[in-house]
Amino acid sequence: MTKDTSGTWKVVVNTAALAVATTKLAELGWKKYQLQSEKKANERKLSLSKPKYDDTLFREQLARNYAFLGEQGMENVKNQYVVVVGAGGVGSWVVTMLLRSGVQKIRIIDFDQVSLSSLNRHSCATLKDVGTPKVLCLKNHMLEVAPWCEIDAINELWELKDAERLLFENGKPDLVVDCIDNIDTKVDLLAFLHENKIDMISSMGASAKSDPTRINVGDISVTEEDPLARAVRRRLKQKGIVTGVPVVFSAEKPDPRKAKLLPLPDDEYEKGQVGELSALKDFRVRILPVLGTMPAIFGLTIVTYILTKVSGYPMTPIEGKNRIKVYDGILQSLAGQMSRIGQKDQRVPIALSDVGYIVVEVFRGKSPISGYSTRLALTKWDPSKPVSLQNVVLVTSEEQKEHEKRVLNGGEQLEDVYSPEVLELVSKRFGEEKYYSQFR
Repeated sequence: MTKDTSGTWKVVVNTAALAVATTKLAELGWKKYQLQSEKKANERKLSLSKPKYDDTLFREQLARNYAFLGEQGMENVKNQYVVVVGAGGVGSWVVTMLLRSGVQKIRIIDFDQVSLSSLNRHSCATLKDVGTPKVLCLKNHMLEVAPWCEIDAINELWELKDAERLLFENGKPDLVVDCIDNIDTKVDLLAFLHENKIDMISSMGASAKSDPTRINVGDISVTEEDPLARAVRRRLKQKGIVTGVPVVFSAEKPDPRKAKLLPLPDDEYEKGQVGELSALKDFRVRILPVLGTMPAIFGLTIVTYILTKVSGYPMTPIEGKNRIKVYDGILQSLAGQMSRIGQKDQRVPIALSDVGYIVVEVFRGKSPISGYSTRLALTKWDPSKPVSLQNVVLVTSEEQKEHEKRVLNGGEQLEDVYSPEVLELVSKRFGEEKYYSQFR
């Protein structure tokens, strides 16, 4: 009996020892598996962060851009680090085309998710993406297009208190693109960028717009017919910022027949606390009517501006296309002069459509005499030549009267009235007009 009991205990002890050993082996095996899994995951992350294309394939993919912007221009584009804040209709197109154009490092910041209503204007979202963060949607799709790019997707709301972390944590950006549609947050971002001297460009309102010919690139100070731009401009001014914020905006005039911000139903107002209807505090609760093409055009305009600016490609934006009345007034100033100097045929051989060209393209919106850009007029320059595109100069109203008095009516020589620098600048502008006129 004792012998049998002893044998039984030996079996029990051996079985227990075997169980412990097996457990230890299983634990070691699991830890080894975990380490291997982590190693593979890290290797996978590392492989994803490494370029999958060598330089030859990269150049082939972007051959048209190299042909357009040149070697150094594309090198500048490649080395840009761009942060895009807002990944909706405008922002998604900015991200998509920056990556398709050769930018190799980008950070996208947005708190929102793709919704069904996003699909009318988002650059790449599909039905499968509905419910997923917009930043991850963009990252996943764009890695299929540009696997060589470092895409940093931050699914978070940009707020001023987190500004330095969100903008600088991955290195100081070369340029920040603002695609936020909330006024308070937008103003905070633009003011922060302005104060920290970071290059930027901001998108104004694409909603309720439908005329692509009215889209402008210009400083915030020259924006017109854009309610969002007006609100942003006023709030920035309160912070002491008047200029230095490049924007894309539409100068399309409002019309009672056109789309407007959709009002909340009366019953929602009757409930009170309308702000509680928004997903986030201080964010809009009403629906913005948006023609899907317009955010895309805004985004593409922004990227074109960035590519040309960064690469050094010549581009001179025309600020304020919606200035027919202004141009008509300038044209009439020339017609009035024809009468005052005794021109027999008082018809002006310059069309209204030429005035904008003269003002913007030829004289850059400034008088070559004083450099002023207010109360502008046109004057015949050389009294011995007829009025033409190469014999009218953009001046101020006071300068026009002085020119009439001394040169056109007084008979003084141009050389006796103006400095060599002014005469040289006018001659240069006429030479540029001659060059531009080949392409008109």
